Amino acid sequence: GFVIIPSFVLGSAESSFVNSTEEGPCMTYDPNPNTLVAFYEYFLHLLSGTGFMEDSFMFYGYYNNNTGTEDGSLAYNFPLAYIFTAVFYFAFCLCCIIARMGTAARVAVATGGSTVGNYSMIVFTGWDFGCLGNQATKLKQKHLLCLCQVDLEEERIKKQAASLTPWRKVALYSLRILLFVVALGLIGAAFFGIFKATDFSQKHMEQPGFLGLLIEFLPSIVITAGNFLVPLLCDQIALIEKYSPSVTVVMALLRAVVLRLVSLGILLFTLWSQITCSGNAEASACQQCRYDHEKYPCWETRVGQEMYKLMLFDLLVNIALLVLVEFPRRIVVDNWSCKLSQLVGRQEFVVPSNVLGLVYGQTVVWAGALFCPLLPLMNTIKFVILFYCKKITLFHNCRPALKTFRSTTSTFFFLVVLLFGWTLALVVMIYSLAVIKPSMACGPFRFFPSMWKIVPNSFYSLSKVTQDFLFFVGSQAFSIPLFALSCVIMCYFVALASIYGKSVEMLKAQLKLEGQDKQFLVKQIERIKQQHLMPALSAEVQD
Repeated sequence: GFVIIPSFVLGSAESSFVNSTEEGPCMTYDPNPNTLVAFYEYFLHLLSGTGFMEDSFMFYGYYNNNTGTEDGSLAYNFPLAYIFTAVFYFAFCLCCIIARMGTAARVAVATGGSTVGNYSMIVFTGWDFGCLGNQATKLKQKHLLCLCQVDLEEERIKKQAASLTPWRKVALYSLRILLFVVALGLIGAAFFGIFKATDFSQKHMEQPGFLGLLIEFLPSIVITAGNFLVPLLCDQIALIEKYSPSVTVVMALLRAVVLRLVSLGILLFTLWSQITCSGNAEASACQQCRYDHEKYPCWETRVGQEMYKLMLFDLLVNIALLVLVEFPRRIVVDNWSCKLSQLVGRQEFVVPSNVLGLVYGQTVVWAGALFCPLLPLMNTIKFVILFYCKKITLFHNCRPALKTFRSTTSTFFFLVVLLFGWTLALVVMIYSLAVIKPSMACGPFRFFPSMWKIVPNSFYSLSKVTQDFLFFVGSQAFSIPLFALSCVIMCYFVALASIYGKSVEMLKAQLKLEGQDKQFLVKQIERIKQQHLMPALSAEVQD
């Protein structure tokens, strides 16, 4: 709202450029030349974010550096609003993640990571007495059954691992190390493929027609293919490693997380090396403008287009899988009773991998939000579409998963992964704001050495009273007491959490002792019953 609406009000007319022989070539940028465009090219532009899409509110390059209307009736510092909107968006997302992590952490502390404690909670407190109707009751029963199966399977594997001989343990650990190296090699091969695909795409992105579209989507295709194929192989590797169900899920997810987040990082790193000549401002391509203006006259828009294509391609792949794979697979399995179809069976709806896909999609949006202001809105629409697509495939095409997972620990794990994705996007935003020179031919910061330079410039344009107040807020007289107060509050909450943790441990120990007391009393009752029954039986025998 602070970016789009003011653009309508203030207009998007280009500001006048500085005519100089030194900076003139850096000012050349025409995203939408006045030539006839065939109808199919509009479709290609819609998919790739070029053409009419590039010259729209969708991308960074469309916005100008206006500070008000031409007649002076309305003043609005658009560059400053652009930065603060991005910063507020990141801060708001961080607050939401931390709030959700607090809720998940409380559940994890309540269970304490103990299988026995978690099993007791399921048995004694798991039933929801608000369930009404046969369907809701059966669903709740199946849910509790799955939770109990997970805990019992955990205990079985722990007992089996404890009974292994030393030689078997050595063989098992050797197998795990070997498979870990194999999985690491697969992930490394995927990273190398992403790097080469991105490098090839950036060097040959001027190809016309469908071939040009295919080359532009090459990084997205390779990343999506790697995110699909490598986790499948890693899942099979995790089954051979013979971990417990929860550890198997965590290992598979960790590998998928590393693959997805680092693949996005490699894409961004490759773009950075192409835009900034690998950070060498003295290179021939970057010497005049401090970035490669020939390939990237508006590099911010180019980064936004890559994130836009990743988001769009992910949506198209999910819809294509639903229509071309999942529905035909269900039809074949249900109507063709051969051994192959019965062996394949209906697909499983694997919750962890689907949640991880959402985390990856949100990370892509964070990484591109600064360069594509409408990307969060489009991602919201994408998630709504994906929700109904997943709902359809869940109820019509899927069977229950053979292996379940513990949701109490997995929820916190997913939020930690989401926090890592947020951190990756934050690094991209900070580096773009503070280090890389903005494009001189487009955007609100075209005449600044860095995007963040607008903040101190705007600060010194404030009134003397406001400057004195902000200087006081940033001075030692204010920051040191604030830091001390924050430390006191933090120590209080840490102590409170420690007390709660000790209380939980004491209650668990008390429950364990009470269970032992009950077992002792039951044995005593059984012994007394046996003592009373023996004389009665002997009397009956004598009679």
